[in-house]
Amino acid sequence: MRYLIGVLALCGALAAETPTAIALRHARVVTGEGPVLERGTVLLRDGTIEAVGQELELPADAWVIEGQGLTVYPGLTDGLVVMDAPAAPGGGGARAAPAPAGRQAVSRGPEDRPSTHSWRRAADMLAPEDRRIEEARNAGFTSAVLYPGSGIFAGQGAVVNLAGDKRRMVVQSPAGQYVTRAFRGPGSTPGFPASLLGVMAYIRQIYLDAAHYRERRAAWEQGVAGVARPDYDRALEGLLESPRVLLPARSRVEVERMAAFAKELGVAAVLYGAEGAYAAAPRLAEAGVPVLVSLKWPERARDQDPEERESLRVLEARERASSTPAALAKAGVRFAFYSGGIPPREVRKAVKRAIDAGLPEEAAVRALTLAPAEIYGLERRMGSIAKGKIANLVVTDGPLFAEKTGIRYVFIDGVKFEPPREAPPEGRRAATGGAR
Repeated sequence: MRYLIGVLALCGALAAETPTAIALRHARVVTGEGPVLERGTVLLRDGTIEAVGQELELPADAWVIEGQGLTVYPGLTDGLVVMDAPAAPGGGGARAAPAPAGRQAVSRGPEDRPSTHSWRRAADMLAPEDRRIEEARNAGFTSAVLYPGSGIFAGQGAVVNLAGDKRRMVVQSPAGQYVTRAFRGPGSTPGFPASLLGVMAYIRQIYLDAAHYRERRAAWEQGVAGVARPDYDRALEGLLESPRVLLPARSRVEVERMAAFAKELGVAAVLYGAEGAYAAAPRLAEAGVPVLVSLKWPERARDQDPEERESLRVLEARERASSTPAALAKAGVRFAFYSGGIPPREVRKAVKRAIDAGLPEEAAVRALTLAPAEIYGLERRMGSIAKGKIANLVVTDGPLFAEKTGIRYVFIDGVKFEPPREAPPEGRRAATGGAR
């Protein structure tokens, strides 16, 4: 009995030590939508930001982290991450399901809904144990917008927090419909669509079908005489559930074409890729279309023939791609960054290239924090350090984009993570005599 009482007492003591509130005190606080607080304090409680200010009176139950020499930023968000297609049983990667009985394996036209998985949800494909979650978190990312990655209409995305607890990860679902330009090219199974022009026609037709389907369903639900109940179409249902569509656009021509295409479709659209948007920034500002800019800046292929001469257009596009964010900011275009497949630890270095090409550092921070929240309609819940928002923070020991700056803490839904300290470069270790 005495042993049981001792165990219970110990458990009670441990429970009493669990913080109900955490305060980051006297740090430099970059709020993301207001003035920088040079000696600010951020108070977190129950997964949200309870208060932020210069001189806060802290509650007695708060655990205090002294922030002298530290900088607190809103948590970073990767605006577009394409998830791997789920593997088929037995391994070997994703495989196409067999064609239903009575249907041809070869698509004859848009009525067969080829390469459409609009109903698929990234929120249902989460794998909290995926090591890439920890890698992103260690690089300062607290959130990401995940999308299924195969098909023309690949599926519905989800804004997730990277805390590794599936019950708490999903912030918003669906976040949008991810559209690609994948088509059946030479050597693949024949059928529609077999060209880029066919893909564009197919996307247009799907949206026309969705508009007609919505009108018929509304008329039937309202009891309009003579209107038959429409057959359930999960492809169109998935499209109608999506609050926005992501359209691919890399070069200036593609950016302008897709901006006009979005207007024609009459849908809320976001362009992604946008390496060549530096030449189309005024057009985008006029169209009011937000942009997700890939941080995988174009480079010469490693296996490319060194004797091969490249066109002036290719060289210019490669040289000027990193100036795209500055051009968009100057034109007043809403834009955010996404990793584009580069490792999370390389993201800040890639953003530094955009800063060196003219992007103000404040705009660079915004493109990884508040801007993605605004594009996905979550600016009242995340993206900056303000009372009532989700307690997603990244704490650094220097300016975010400085080469030697390290990530000290990451807070996700108010839970503290401490990324491992990176070993200093060899030269720096020799100069300092190594770690002691």
